[in-house]
Amino acid sequence: MSLTSHIEADQILDCKGLACPMPIVKTKKAMDELLAGQIMEVQVTDKGSLADFQSWAQGTGHQYLGTFQEGVVMRHYLRKANPTDVKEEQAFPSTISHKELQAKWSAKENFILLDVREPAEFALQHIPGSKHIPLGELENRLAELNLEDEIAVICQAGARSERACRLLADKGAKNVKSVLSGMSGWAGEMMGYDSI
Repeated sequence: MSLTSHIEADQILDCKGLACPMPIVKTKKAMDELLAGQIMEVQVTDKGSLADFQSWAQGTGHQYLGTFQEGVVMRHYLRKANPTDVKEEQAFPSTISHKELQAKWSAKENFILLDVREPAEFALQHIPGSKHIPLGELENRLAELNLEDEIAVICQAGARSERACRLLADKGAKNVKSVLSGMSGWAGEMMGYDSI
């Protein structure tokens, strides 16, 4: 039994069945209702949520306490920061539209298209030729990327790709862009189970 299974939460937020970015969106709103120092338990079934919550907490100043998993449900524990420690989460400034990405892809330009979704999402459908590294594994797999190359990062809706871009930029990537709207708005060629 882990320590997080014994954490007493001041508020429980049910985000089961929701996919990125909705658990974070709902958590941001619910966090406003807590007092500094209070703890929120967020119940999620989205497998990629572990990396999402760790990254979100780091970017906002709230404290990530840990995660307890029971079956398919992950319970993430977060402590609300003091108002003076809360940071406004900034949108990643460098982006690329689907139209721009399609033009680069069609022209076979030299760039890395990095898909940071979970393995099941990637298997369902992905853009041919994309490099797959889930967000939660990215920091440990940086050696698989050339940070000097142009990197376009895609996820399902845009939230994870922004977090991945921040991580890559912090690690020295000079030309990294988040794909606006992620795969949810991609109309180009796709591969995967959903595309057969």
